[in-house]
Amino acid sequence: MAYDKFTVLTSTAVPLPIENVDTDQIIPARFLKATERKGFGDNLFRDWRYNADDSPKQDFVLNNPIYSGKILVAGKNFGSGSSREHAAWAIYDYGFRCVVSSFFADIFKNNSLNIGILPVQVSPEFLDKIFRAVEADPKAEITVDLGKQSITIAATGESESFAINSYKKHNLMNGYDDIDYLQAMKDDIQAFAAKSIY
Repeated sequence: MAYDKFTVLTSTAVPLPIENVDTDQIIPARFLKATERKGFGDNLFRDWRYNADDSPKQDFVLNNPIYSGKILVAGKNFGSGSSREHAAWAIYDYGFRCVVSSFFADIFKNNSLNIGILPVQVSPEFLDKIFRAVEADPKAEITVDLGKQSITIAATGESESFAINSYKKHNLMNGYDDIDYLQAMKDDIQAFAAKSIY
């Protein structure tokens, strides 16, 4: 399933300065019955967003209208716990295209890269600078440049580089998942197969 190409993203950000957010908090297990990637955003952080009677919890950041954007800025060790792909699906379906943290659980990180979400791992010091910038101005913009592998706070010009697997970078910049990548190489694969000697 192809997704939007990720090249440069400039957006406001939603701050979630909570450490050790696990996948059950991102999308509770009772919402995992669907097999398509659609509709999971409605239940992103469900138990933090809503009371038992489905009324919004006013003190949770996703219910605060002053914060918006396609970048989620999270505390250390984001996406720990079970390996459910649905956690990444919920984040994508809600509208986030980038998650910034000082550390990601490996499986969550890979699940995100596979569906078009860019997990940007920064130093704890730079993460704190982002949180402070967004706290000072909820309209503060962050620019994530995948080609340059850099993240910049627009208000201060402060920037930091981030690492990414070259294969995943190529796929993100082209809007490919693993199947799309192979399909894009179909002519080359067929030409190689035609030359093969059995």
